[in-house]
Amino acid sequence: MRNVPNYLHPYIIFIFVFIFFPSFGVYAKTLSATESLTISNNKTIVSRNETFELGFFTPGTSSRWYLGIWYSKIPTRTYVWVANRDNPLSHPNGSLKISSDNNLVIFDHSSDTPVWSTNLTVGTMRSPLVAELLDNGNFVLRDSNNNNNEYLWQSFDFPTDTLLPDMKLGWDKKTGLDRVLRSWRNPEDPSSGDFSVKLETRGFPEYYVFNKESIIYRSGPWIGNRFSCVPEMKPIDYMVYIFVASNEEVTYSYQMTKPDVYSILSVTSTGNIQRRNWIETAQTWKPLWYQPKDICDKYKQCGSYGYGDSNTIPNCNCIKGFERRNEQEWALRDDSAGCVRKTRLSCDGRDGFVVLKKMKLPDTTATVLDRGIGLKECEAKCLQDCNCTAYANTDIRDGGSGCVIWKGGLLDIRSYANGGQDLYVKLAAADLG
Repeated sequence: MRNVPNYLHPYIIFIFVFIFFPSFGVYAKTLSATESLTISNNKTIVSRNETFELGFFTPGTSSRWYLGIWYSKIPTRTYVWVANRDNPLSHPNGSLKISSDNNLVIFDHSSDTPVWSTNLTVGTMRSPLVAELLDNGNFVLRDSNNNNNEYLWQSFDFPTDTLLPDMKLGWDKKTGLDRVLRSWRNPEDPSSGDFSVKLETRGFPEYYVFNKESIIYRSGPWIGNRFSCVPEMKPIDYMVYIFVASNEEVTYSYQMTKPDVYSILSVTSTGNIQRRNWIETAQTWKPLWYQPKDICDKYKQCGSYGYGDSNTIPNCNCIKGFERRNEQEWALRDDSAGCVRKTRLSCDGRDGFVVLKKMKLPDTTATVLDRGIGLKECEAKCLQDCNCTAYANTDIRDGGSGCVIWKGGLLDIRSYANGGQDLYVKLAAADLG
């Protein structure tokens, strides 16, 4: 660079890159009503702390285009949200913009038709709208003059396969939304797959994992500091778990207490649910925990009054005081028929309880809760009710509190070497031993 002052060299290099490498990324912090994000200009939106990035992408060897969000700071491309997952663009001829009716819209310019929209009924606004990617990965549409966390629309209300920090899984009365995770079809196809994760709000809330319409496994209920069937959810100094069960919402979420730690919860295209942490030194995502772990996690694997134990052969066993319903089916390793009582309950005060330790609590959809009483009162309540078959604490913290009662068959139980909690099953006096 003869005869060029040294202080101009960086600018010349920048001009060279800009001219000769037109695919070099162009970044913005927001999208205004007068701007558009197009595939052709390779423009993306980044969060203020540059943790997340939003733009168009093609996964793997796919030739289809999607609008998505990924981690900008992580070299391994990790997509956490996809807008038009079921309506991709077939050609690199699309754009995202704020439409005249105040909606975020993805247009296919090949056919001049919208393929995705926020579908809001906003009406006339006093000031222009702006779209912004927040530091937690939430893509929001808001009034350009309002920075008070009041959004007309947010991507956190419409998750795909990943639950990010501050994002909620479950039901919200205020918005009327039931936020569900749904897997990708396969690693190169983000369209809605067969597997979904839904927080059940009835009874003693827990999340279920579905294959289409069939439950394949579950988390167990929230027992104060974790889900019953996820013993690995131990207190961690960089993460706080949040579970809310009220008349206004039934939701699960989590927050990170250290800004340099990245952790996500997601459901895979093969139906596994896993929490992964980014390990900077190894430059990879490592699983902190995952489900299912073994055959004992399979929903209703051992039938009514049976429980799974991965350390026994066969894996299914009957609770004390119960026996196999069908010996021939058990001999063929079909344990789903479950177990039956050896002796009928008397319901005259002589019945008692056997305690099963370190157990995954039974399916809680049809349970009765009383969080205001302790274990002794819970036992008395169960004894007085002839239909009560088992009871346990609703919260295992500080020695245990609250009462949950099961009526009818006990389904989907397993034991753990470490984890679980005490389950008290009602037996006839003759079977107490």
